[in-house]
Amino acid sequence: MKKILLFVLCLSTYLCTAQTKDSFTLKGVVLDSAKNEPLEYVTLSLQYAATGEQLKTTLTKEDGSFELAVSKPGAYKLVLASIGYKTKTIQPVQAITNVHKVLLVSTSNQLTEVAVTATRPVIKQEVDRISYDVQSDAESKVLTVLDMLRKVPMVSVDATDNIKLKGTGNYKILINGKESSLIAKNPSDVFKSMPASNILKIEVITTPPAKYDAEGLSGIINIITKKNIDQGYSGGVNARYNTVNGPGINLNGTVKQGKFGVNGYVGRYSQGKRSTAYGSSNEITNPVRSSLLQNGTNIEDWNNIYGNAEISYEIDTLNLLTGNFQGYNNKNTNETDLFSMDYNGDNSLYRSYNLLNNAVGTNKGNDVGLNYQLSFKDKKDQILTASYKYSVSTNRQDNDANYLQDQNFRYPGAIASNYRQFNRSGTNSHTVQLDYVHPIKALTIEAGTKGILRHNYSDFENYNQNAASNEYMLDPSQSNHLNYDQNVFSVYNTYQLKLKSWVMKTGLRVERTTVDANFEGIPLDQRYTNFVPSVSVQRKIDSTNNITFGFTDRLQRPGVWQLNPFIDRSNPKYINTGNPELRPVTSHTFELNYSNFKKGSINIGLNYAFANNTVESVVNVSPDTVTTTTYANVGKNRKLGTDINANIPLTKKLNVNLNLEILRVWLSGTYDGEFYNQKGYQGHAFSYTSYKFEKGYTAGVNIGYDSRYVMLQGRDNEFFFYSGSVSKEFLDKKASISLSANMPFRKYKRIDFYNETPDFSQSSYRDIYSRRFNLSFNYKFGRLKGEIKKNSRGINNDDVSAGGRQ
Repeated sequence: MKKILLFVLCLSTYLCTAQTKDSFTLKGVVLDSAKNEPLEYVTLSLQYAATGEQLKTTLTKEDGSFELAVSKPGAYKLVLASIGYKTKTIQPVQAITNVHKVLLVSTSNQLTEVAVTATRPVIKQEVDRISYDVQSDAESKVLTVLDMLRKVPMVSVDATDNIKLKGTGNYKILINGKESSLIAKNPSDVFKSMPASNILKIEVITTPPAKYDAEGLSGIINIITKKNIDQGYSGGVNARYNTVNGPGINLNGTVKQGKFGVNGYVGRYSQGKRSTAYGSSNEITNPVRSSLLQNGTNIEDWNNIYGNAEISYEIDTLNLLTGNFQGYNNKNTNETDLFSMDYNGDNSLYRSYNLLNNAVGTNKGNDVGLNYQLSFKDKKDQILTASYKYSVSTNRQDNDANYLQDQNFRYPGAIASNYRQFNRSGTNSHTVQLDYVHPIKALTIEAGTKGILRHNYSDFENYNQNAASNEYMLDPSQSNHLNYDQNVFSVYNTYQLKLKSWVMKTGLRVERTTVDANFEGIPLDQRYTNFVPSVSVQRKIDSTNNITFGFTDRLQRPGVWQLNPFIDRSNPKYINTGNPELRPVTSHTFELNYSNFKKGSINIGLNYAFANNTVESVVNVSPDTVTTTTYANVGKNRKLGTDINANIPLTKKLNVNLNLEILRVWLSGTYDGEFYNQKGYQGHAFSYTSYKFEKGYTAGVNIGYDSRYVMLQGRDNEFFFYSGSVSKEFLDKKASISLSANMPFRKYKRIDFYNETPDFSQSSYRDIYSRRFNLSFNYKFGRLKGEIKKNSRGINNDDVSAGGRQ
């Protein structure tokens, strides 16, 4: 660890001292001549005026601004080029020059006057976030969104496809700045089917400003989908086949006619039946020595449909009306064949059984939203937005369990018998929001208010088979009903000041939460208020170096899947249940980041976070070897970490991307009368190397490592992976075909978990498919000439946690 920290320090010192003093600087902003709107990713080439030899290149930023630092004086010309616009040349360019506003004229012809290229930056550091440009990654044509997340700074994906931000599962995922029922429960299942070619960029907001809901201890992952521009129409299709996940198809399209526009996507994928092995063992030492051994197989299949649509109508230049819809429908089946054996302290078998369980699950969800935006005549950036959103998600889980070949397991009056379980749970919510943005020269003020009325419910019933009549009878002791109403009311205020070399943003959000629940006639009443401050500062050292600092408090509210008291005993020796009495968690986070964009990009960050009463997954084993897993507010968490991301173009064709995160974790807590104190290092590393060949061929190689994670009662094992891909573009880059291979020399990867307490030790394993081959085809069509407008503000319900691995 000391060597790593020394390396980081030396690298930072070198990068800071390696900059030469600029002789002069070119600054300005590039605008569309007709709409007077900033143009992003315009290529600027500084050339010698006499010979036309290129000295250096850069790209405009999101706001159209650019800055070129030149190391020596001379006679130059500046060439600006962007597809769909006429090339413009500014000459002469001498001494210290500020070109102010540069207007580019749109043209329907392809760019032919000059061939100017610059490497589009993959990583972009802003005052409160860092973003990964997916479209700049050649593998976006072959990978899924889940695969692409492995490359994003501070994000990792473990062996079982759990997405983590800064080494934890406590975060929020948004799509286009809004919460979506599409990814409310298990985003991995959706992202592994969604092609990365649909994604524009992925933002990691580590210091979310006050306009965002306070939920997400580690921050927010914001998935920005591609925005097609121009009047007319465009579309695309992605068809693929994966040897493990099965076939899938995704369609996307945009239509813009006058003031009306619509865009969206729809996708479907299905996974055929796949069989994997799993098992576990328990060793109990207190109060009586005994042991349990289980081994089995699981056959699983999936069928998933999802879609999104956005509609826009420009009433006039100042009034905009938009609507959006998202929906998904997921169905899965699981067939498990489990053999279980109980042993006495002398290792003699005293009980065993074979359990066959057929499980069918269905998850559905829909979001419907309406937004009205008013811009003011004197200031187009002065905006008032009113929004409404209705969300509903439902979950159904049915289990049909049958015991075979049992020995001393079923007997008259015993709890164990053939059984059927039916669980119905879900959430519906109404959200109203009002936002106001008021710019005053270099200062931008934002304020708003929001109300969320959310209803969670869970109804589950357990039916045991009567040994005499073979009829299934309702068991009230194993059945339950939950109604959980949670209302959140909030106000916020933020201030952002942009100076020559500084950007400062600060704000405060106040959230009032009320909870009214009923758990089988037992009421639960909670009232609490949270004050959530945020501060972000960015110092621009020069045109290629900047430093950012951030501080914020974040909140984690338990979600319905953590609160749900449903007792899942599909495996009667391993019971899973939720805890309706969970309380919210507040985390305090500090971070410091350095970024260099001189050649490629290098980002180095330090962060520290701490929280008390964190929600942890806890395990208890009873004397009869039954393991119960649930959630509890028992943790005390401290994390000190560093993250390094480098994107280095070694040549014009060879590019290397490195993503590294190392965390020192201290985790302690008391559960079931025992005090646990865990500490250690955890992290992940990822490397991607790509090479562009002639005639549209691109090849890439990925290598990754995910370490063990520090957990309150145990640990898991490390994970190493590798993959390769090759793609070919044709039809004037409108079509591409790609082939990728993931760990081709190993069919299965075994994932191990361990739990240890003074009274028992427990281990379990699960095999997952590691060998995967994927064939993908992409095609895009159409031509557009004007942008579909979207509201600059809208509803993003990022205030609740979906649960999952911590």
